[in-house]
Amino acid sequence: MQLSNHITTPSHKSFQLNHPSIVNPNTLTNKPKSIVFPNIKITSPAPPLFPANPKVGPALNPFQKLAASALQLVENSLINNLAKNHNLPRMSDPDIQLQGNFAPVQESPVRVGLEVVGRIPDELNGVYLRNGGNPMFKPIGGYHLFDGDGMVHSVKLSAAENKANYSCRFTRTSRLVQEQALGRAVFPKPIGELHGHLGLARLGLFYARAGIGLVDANRGIGLANAGLVYFNGRLLAMSEDDLPYEVRIKDDGDIETLGRVDFDGQIDCPLIAHPKVDPITGDLCSLSYNILKKPYLKFLKFDCRGHKSREVDISLKQPTMIHDFAVTESHVVIPDQQVVFKLSEMLKGGSPVIHDPNKVSRFGVMSKNSVDESDINWIDVPDCFCFHLWNAWEECNKDGDKLIVVIGSCMNPPDSMFTDHVNDPLKTELTEIRLNMKTGQSTRDVIVSGMNLEAGQVNKTKLGRKTRYVYLAIADPWPKCEGIAKVDVVTREVTKFLYGENRFGGEPCFVPVKKGHEEGVPVKSGQEGEEDEGYVMSFVRDEKEEKSELVIIRAKDMKEVASVKLPARVPYGFHGTFVSAHELANQTSSC
Repeated sequence: MQLSNHITTPSHKSFQLNHPSIVNPNTLTNKPKSIVFPNIKITSPAPPLFPANPKVGPALNPFQKLAASALQLVENSLINNLAKNHNLPRMSDPDIQLQGNFAPVQESPVRVGLEVVGRIPDELNGVYLRNGGNPMFKPIGGYHLFDGDGMVHSVKLSAAENKANYSCRFTRTSRLVQEQALGRAVFPKPIGELHGHLGLARLGLFYARAGIGLVDANRGIGLANAGLVYFNGRLLAMSEDDLPYEVRIKDDGDIETLGRVDFDGQIDCPLIAHPKVDPITGDLCSLSYNILKKPYLKFLKFDCRGHKSREVDISLKQPTMIHDFAVTESHVVIPDQQVVFKLSEMLKGGSPVIHDPNKVSRFGVMSKNSVDESDINWIDVPDCFCFHLWNAWEECNKDGDKLIVVIGSCMNPPDSMFTDHVNDPLKTELTEIRLNMKTGQSTRDVIVSGMNLEAGQVNKTKLGRKTRYVYLAIADPWPKCEGIAKVDVVTREVTKFLYGENRFGGEPCFVPVKKGHEEGVPVKSGQEGEEDEGYVMSFVRDEKEEKSELVIIRAKDMKEVASVKLPARVPYGFHGTFVSAHELANQTSSC
């Protein structure tokens, strides 16, 4: 994810949140000097799940109207006035976090026949999609880059015609639709606003509004702005604060929200943003964490048809942020690290998301088929915080001991995503962690030092099996990304693709190519193509020329083979995926 510590540089054009201009992706040629957050029109038809007229709020009786007015008066005269005298940290200051190409855009309907430079590879027929936070309304208080409404950007690639289409749409979460109906932001921003006494006041105001029926928290409060995963015929938009949302891809590459997915009533808990799909069995594994009550963590597993086969409660001493985890062929690897939730910190004026220096990080290894937590093997890995884990596999050492090998990006300071560290700049290094299942010992070895490597992927057809290559964003100058690094974890060789001066991108998406096999037909173990047979793609923004494009790179030699010139500004965002033409043809029609 591209997050935090966004530092103003002379190359950025400043903007004021109260200026009357607006970004319009259909006419954008020059970056605006300022941006506002209007009541953005949703151009796609509203599914039945949402209000029939999204511009009209809930019908209120006289008592509700009076109570709503009183609460609005409290917000305007008390909370907002107090906020004006409260200096926001850089990490939660919208004037900093929403500058330049981090600023929001409006939806864009499908734009067809885009200019393609070079040739789209024959194997790339499908749609590249990338998620990200894009606030519809001006933040009332603080704003963190995790706090934006989910927006998915889509590029449909047609290799035979060498053509491409582009669109972007909000994921129509319950909170977004409710706020659109009211014409303003009312749900608290989970990271940027919930700090100290003001955060408690905003939380109390929200639940007071829920109490009088102005908003409904029971329909979900999530943003669906982080991960994207294609599973069992459905593209799911994920964030760890809610159930997933199903996003359907239309024939022309446009996208629409179908609604929240509870797996046919099988779950009622949020899932984290990074579930794992086993490339052989088609099973989906995920985690769910709870910051208020025990059990603070659950492991869930679904078979390839979406039937829940496992739900295991996992005991933790305190609620912990677990943004990602890893899987091997037969095990799950669960990080229990030093960034935790401590709500009592708000009473002291602080953030509920903190780094606990007294906690020793550890990894839990559990069989995917466990029925309870009794067989989890916890192994300490001191001074380790991995926001993302790229892959894991099982092997034996020279003594015959079973090892779990984990590849992740180790971040220091651990809470850099959430706390200002002006004098202690972030360092995130690609690291190999070895967990000895016999001795209970661990080792940690930096694969690439002196280079911030974050946000990336391995060949997903080999997830949970031993992989040699990982493709990562070169996160410099943080949180921007100057290029892509292909890392050979065996030789430690790094092959770079740099975007060029004043050009920055995001997470690389690796699209594997199956040579000699029909698309959609499972490939038996041992019959796969070479691991780096495929292409890497990413959105890129030229901040000087003020243009956006999708670059396509051949993974073998990390050379650009094509680029799609985009008609709209694409902000820096989070995670993406590629959905093939075969998968598109097999989408389900309902959630």
